Amino acid sequence: MTPALWFLAFIIAQRLSELVIAKRNTARLLAQGATEHGAAHYPAMVAMHSAWIVALVVFGWNNPVSWPWLAVFAVLQVFRLWILFTLGPRWTTRIIVLPEPLVARGPFRFMRHPNYALVVAEIIVAPMVLGLVWVAALWTVLNAAMLWVRIRAEDRALAPLR
Repeated sequence: MTPALWFLAFIIAQRLSELVIAKRNTARLLAQGATEHGAAHYPAMVAMHSAWIVALVVFGWNNPVSWPWLAVFAVLQVFRLWILFTLGPRWTTRIIVLPEPLVARGPFRFMRHPNYALVVAEIIVAPMVLGLVWVAALWTVLNAAMLWVRIRAEDRALAPLR
């Protein structure tokens, strides 16, 4: 397999495994009395991220890999793990709110929405690994629109806990 295919396989495997973790955590949180917020925009968010991966595969599967951009992507994965381990069983791809204090350790000490910051960076960096500047630009705009909706919904949901 070429480096580009290995990179794409990693992204696909990572995102699929995260969906499994998110589904398990969501079910557990809801069973503990948590509530979901912003569910109406969730299918659009999934579609946007899925289309981003499809664009990476269709347009980047045979491209050379930029090793400096790949190194940046690797650093982002360390940040991803920090976020996942900090939230533990509270991490999910949905807005699920427990009537408990918010997590205030790890990257959450430094910023309000570290996972969204990570996603913004990944939507730019992953296409750059494959030289797909237009994919980075287009999905940055689409993601900005999605985050405008998503962060407002999440902030409204979490306001009573702040």
